[in-house]
Amino acid sequence: MNTKQEQTGILLTAGAYLLWGFLPIYWKAVNHVSAGEILAHRIIWSFIFMLLLIALLRKWPTVRKECKEILTNKKQLIAITFASIMITLNWLIFIWAVNSDHVLQASLGYYINPLISILLGILVLKETLTKRQLFSFILAGAGVLFLTVSYGVFPWVSLLLAMTFGLYGLFKKRLNVGAFSSLTIETMFITPFAVIYLFILPENAFQTNTFLEASNLLLIGAGIVTAVPLLLFAGGARRIPLAMIGFLQYIAPTIMLILGVFVYNETFTTAHLVAFSFIWIALINYMVSTYFPFKKRKTRRVLK
Repeated sequence: MNTKQEQTGILLTAGAYLLWGFLPIYWKAVNHVSAGEILAHRIIWSFIFMLLLIALLRKWPTVRKECKEILTNKKQLIAITFASIMITLNWLIFIWAVNSDHVLQASLGYYINPLISILLGILVLKETLTKRQLFSFILAGAGVLFLTVSYGVFPWVSLLLAMTFGLYGLFKKRLNVGAFSSLTIETMFITPFAVIYLFILPENAFQTNTFLEASNLLLIGAGIVTAVPLLLFAGGARRIPLAMIGFLQYIAPTIMLILGVFVYNETFTTAHLVAFSFIWIALINYMVSTYFPFKKRKTRRVLK
């Protein structure tokens, strides 16, 4: 892989995580709308945006072929169905967390997510775990436990975000489709339910406001802010090593943490500091043990 490709990959991937990190600002702008309604619009407009993008880039033959392969393969169909459910739950929890002043819990959830993903890999895919990686899980668990005991509230938002996104990644691992096809099919499966939900609401934003009002335009734009970072990530991830992705993925929760504390004035207690410190140490230890494993040097005896 040449340097130019790697630089492009880093820019695309970092751009995706930067957009994900600043996403709470977008949801705060429409926090007068319920989380369920925002989610419904996010799904519908993501699907419409993907259809327009596929048509514009003339990717219909590839998408049609991959869709046919999924729909005729029972295992792949089950995998993408569950992936659709998991990402929908993840989006709903995240939107609710941001608009209910739980940005810190959302941040914690995405810090924990890589460790949850590895744990699922061990339990489901029977992947192995080193002693140092096990130590990382114990540290992360201790941080969550400390926050629960000290704060008196179990961080269920963080764990649900980490679990749903971890399961989403697990189901996606079973699929062999491109980013365009994957996101299109996932949103296509959920779009009918989103449309029905909007119809059964006593009143929604589009009924109470004029179509071109700012809040309506933001709801329509939810499709763009959902699809763009996913496509940037898909384009960047294949150009850079896994270790680099592992490093860049912490951009998003770090931005969320800063937003939660300094922009939205959420309380950051000593308990939070201790819990986050446990998580940070666990992640550093895990990163080092995974991507920079210690190799014993074998000394050679010189025979004279």
